[in-house]
Amino acid sequence: MTDADVADLPHAAELLEAIPDPVLIVDTGRNLVAANAAATDTFGATGLGRDLAQTVRHPDVLRAADEMLSAGECPETVIELAAPVRRTFGLSVTPLRHGAAAPLLMLLFRDITVATRAEEIRADLVANVSHELRSPLSSVLGFIETLKGPARDDPAVQERFLDIMEGEAARMANLIDDLLSLSRVEINEHVPPSEPVDLEPVIASTVDTLAGAAQRKEMAIEMDVAAGLQPVAGDVDQLRQVFQNLVDNAVKYGREGSAVEISLQPLPRMRETGGVGVAVAIRDHGEGIAPEHLPRLTERFYRVDKGRSRSLGGTGLGLAIVKHIVSRHRGYLTVDSEVGAGTTFTVVLPQYAAT
Repeated sequence: MTDADVADLPHAAELLEAIPDPVLIVDTGRNLVAANAAATDTFGATGLGRDLAQTVRHPDVLRAADEMLSAGECPETVIELAAPVRRTFGLSVTPLRHGAAAPLLMLLFRDITVATRAEEIRADLVANVSHELRSPLSSVLGFIETLKGPARDDPAVQERFLDIMEGEAARMANLIDDLLSLSRVEINEHVPPSEPVDLEPVIASTVDTLAGAAQRKEMAIEMDVAAGLQPVAGDVDQLRQVFQNLVDNAVKYGREGSAVEISLQPLPRMRETGGVGVAVAIRDHGEGIAPEHLPRLTERFYRVDKGRSRSLGGTGLGLAIVKHIVSRHRGYLTVDSEVGAGTTFTVVLPQYAAT
């Protein structure tokens, strides 16, 4: 709070900081004169004394401020900020008058991300469920019709059809579980986790869980952990889900008798943020993935080999869940693959920094 007009207001600084949503205050020249902590968290370093555009590079925000300055009114505007994750705000611009001084403008950004995302997820959930469940439901209904008719007195056919129906029902249950899991991740994706998590025991637990599946394919799961590896900032349950999905995929798609190699290494500089991170690479020695498929791997329901994915129990949502969890952690996922030689998924997460 450095501007005299704002500082003269009784308890102005305390009032501004008491507002949980981001607030920016500008003068009639559209220069920023004050910002609360929530605004700094949302927009980064605020340029007090400089044009609003130096702090918020969003055309709708600048247009709203200009409209209020020129016309004296501006309807509430819904804006979307894309980085570091998508967030939605309802923006209201209000003049602040103090004695004879020139008016200031208060820009209040009301966070409506959860409500907006919930509605989007509801619509997506309905569309996805209706599309993905139609085929297995039709199959089950057809088997039921057969069992009630031509196969009523045929025990061998009944047993075979019941096994198929059990598999289809299990796949539908897995699909619903994954859809609900993805919805829960997406709705809170804009809120980064902040607890320290030691990745080594999380991944070791995942390896123990999948040891039986690896043994059935005569595969080994090997871990290489750098000495002195630091914790990451994270949600332990979500990170466990990330590595469960990735190691499970490596076992499913790796060749029998091969190894799944897991490497945990420090990363001095993360891309984009430039901060210190931890890189977890999971490599299989399977058939690999053709280059044209790599950009779409994390899309919902995208499958490189639909038949093989379904036969292995895949729902087409595992990598989408991984992507959104990693995004929530302000990290990123990379995929390197060579056809015939295998695939490496690398998760990069920011190192935990004690405050």
